[in-house]
Amino acid sequence: MRKPSLNWLLILVPISLVAQFVLHQHLLVFLTAAGAIIPLAGMIGKGTEELALHAGPRVGGLLNATFGNVTELIIAFFLILKGEIDVVKASLTGSILSNLLLVLGLSFLVGGLKHREQQFNPQAAGVHSTSLVLAVIGLLMPALFVLTTGQHDFVEREVVSGVVAAVLMLLYVAALVFTMVTHEHLFHTPTEGERANWPVRTALIVLLAATAVVALESELLVGALEPALKDIGLSKFFVGLILVPIIGNAAEHSSAVLFALRNKVDVTLEIAIGSSTQVALFVAPALVFISLLVGHPMDFVFSSFEVAAVGVATLIVALVSNDGRSNWLEGAQLLGAYVIMAISFFFVQHL
Repeated sequence: MRKPSLNWLLILVPISLVAQFVLHQHLLVFLTAAGAIIPLAGMIGKGTEELALHAGPRVGGLLNATFGNVTELIIAFFLILKGEIDVVKASLTGSILSNLLLVLGLSFLVGGLKHREQQFNPQAAGVHSTSLVLAVIGLLMPALFVLTTGQHDFVEREVVSGVVAAVLMLLYVAALVFTMVTHEHLFHTPTEGERANWPVRTALIVLLAATAVVALESELLVGALEPALKDIGLSKFFVGLILVPIIGNAAEHSSAVLFALRNKVDVTLEIAIGSSTQVALFVAPALVFISLLVGHPMDFVFSSFEVAAVGVATLIVALVSNDGRSNWLEGAQLLGAYVIMAISFFFVQHL
């Protein structure tokens, strides 16, 4: 079963440029830039995958761990430059939720309908679930600090946020060492042993070129965000929480579903839960430090609604994955949880 190509959407790259510099239509810029990022993210993923196959399991695993969420990181970077800190936080929350509930739910559903019951490595799932629980603690404590003490002093919030971010990044490094060095035997996936289709030079050129164009399209997307949302009547919070994560991860999401159809659920879990872990333990903390460097500080104080949603999603996934088996009903339950959260967030007007 070959993965359907989304490269035809690359036609939206020149259309977005025309919309920006010739037509000056903000809504068209927003829609075409969003659509263009989808295949570009897929190209980044493909280039990273090819380089990883050339580099071998350990270095390849590190490459995948480093570039797995680079599209979201780029979009968030331009949002920070624009001062849209709340949208960045919403996109981080939304990325975790979409991976844990939408992607994993859809994968379990379609995989279960085809294969009745599927099996995966519960130890690997348990490691990711534990990392996510620690990330939830990292999200919860700064929020509790503000809510319980009433402390809104900027310096103190930044100190707490910086310490939490540093600890989470250290835990992420520890998790990489655990999965790639000391306990790598627990994390072998069915994709190992595949051979690269591209030479190193081609993979590197594709990776760098796609990353550069993603940066361009992200700048257009962020620049058109506010006027476009006025036209379509959506809040920035909802767009950050639901639309931005789907845009940045569409190609990766389709891969997870296809692996489930092929009965390679271990790979699906690595994509879905592993990506959520990376966002929580690496991308979010990294953005805290990046925001300080560019002069638009972002703290680690998320809203109680966001923290609760991530906590509940983590609990649901931990319960579903602890037996090492999945079926279509569990997939439907995860999707139902995502729909409930999405409709709730739709009516939350933070911004």
